[in-house]
Amino acid sequence: MTQSDLTPHAQHPASPHPSARATFQERVLRNVSTVLVGKEGVTRLALAGILAGGHILLEDAPGTGKTMLARALAVSLGLGFKRVQFTPDLLPSDVTGVSVYQDGRFVFVPGPIFTGVLLADEINRATPKTQSALLEAMGEGQVSESGVTHTLPQPFVVVATQNPIEFEGTYRLPEAQLDRFLLRLSVGYPSQDDEAQMLARLQERHPIGTLQAVAGPQDLLQARARVRGVRVAPELRSYIAGLTARTRQHPQVALGGGPRASLALQAVAQALALLDGRDFVTPDDLKLAAPAVLAHRLSLHTEARLTGVRPEDVVAQVLMDLPVPVESPVPAAPAGGPLP
Repeated sequence: MTQSDLTPHAQHPASPHPSARATFQERVLRNVSTVLVGKEGVTRLALAGILAGGHILLEDAPGTGKTMLARALAVSLGLGFKRVQFTPDLLPSDVTGVSVYQDGRFVFVPGPIFTGVLLADEINRATPKTQSALLEAMGEGQVSESGVTHTLPQPFVVVATQNPIEFEGTYRLPEAQLDRFLLRLSVGYPSQDDEAQMLARLQERHPIGTLQAVAGPQDLLQARARVRGVRVAPELRSYIAGLTARTRQHPQVALGGGPRASLALQAVAQALALLDGRDFVTPDDLKLAAPAVLAHRLSLHTEARLTGVRPEDVVAQVLMDLPVPVESPVPAAPAGGPLP
């Protein structure tokens, strides 16, 4: 563990970008777009997940920019970044750290998890024992080794990737592990125009090499505090509970979303509202967040899977069937304003 991992803000001061008057969202999205062309939508959802204090699962084919998205967000936010390639022979201590005997006593040597953003690349290629080593870190912000608890630096974000196509040599993530991820996102292939623009940018050098921070860890922590203050009308809380309840009641679902799913949906909607400069949540925030928050938490019956039904299809049907609250209290003027 290096000093730069614990105090990246000292290395990357907040808002050094010339357009410092731009909002937090504008600075980060603009910065990431120099690396990942045409992916503002998924970048915005990923940023909302980080603002909500969660961890992100990126599920997509190889070469779509999963690693670049994680790295660009880490650099833009001034956070330390470590990448771990998950393989079948990876041990839990390779991720969390290990105690070694030195000078007559045991000394803890921190693993790569002691950073701001940990990229768990191809997480489904590691054994369940190693996958479970992340559970405590993701849920509690700490790791335990030899009976001693070690607190992780804050902010701390796990961005895990997996390839949904390859199954040979992989270990399916258990429901308890999937439930720890606030969002599951897909980067997707770029359009032809965006891909051509990307080729032009990469002709000389990769922009990730010159990317600079436009915020710092304290900016992120302050933004997270503001997210928790975004108002959610009682009608919308009932709407959230109704959405998750309907996933449990759906005939094609064996295991639906639980209370953690409802909390996650509310948190991401609050973050999306704040990124829009509002201090209140709207139904549109919930509809935008629901597929990324709920789909990976659903386990379908075998018959449904064999007929080609996807969890995303169930979420789309639930959103269509459940009426949106007719009247939601909306302030005349947002008091919070955009993120500075």
